[in-house]
Amino acid sequence: MTPETVIEVGQHALRITALLAGPILGAALVIGLLVAMFQAATQINEMTLTFIPKLLIIAVVLIITGPWMLHLLVDYTQGLIESIPYLIG
Repeated sequence: MTPETVIEVGQHALRITALLAGPILGAALVIGLLVAMFQAATQINEMTLTFIPKLLIIAVVLIITGPWMLHLLVDYTQGLIESIPYLIG
């Protein structure tokens, strides 16, 4: 296994991780900003106010993008397992 192969596999793993985490983190960021703007406008400084909307939107995002995420992860894992003979020697 050459150093280039290790770097390529690592880069692909990082790309998959970013694709899987992106929708969840993006939705949490948007909801967090909206709730923060609401709190600033109304001067409600309750720290737990952001928890429930973020939890709900993350659940919705997981329901919507869950099948795609699972398909992406299964395809990556299958490709990685199938390439073991080529990676070893």
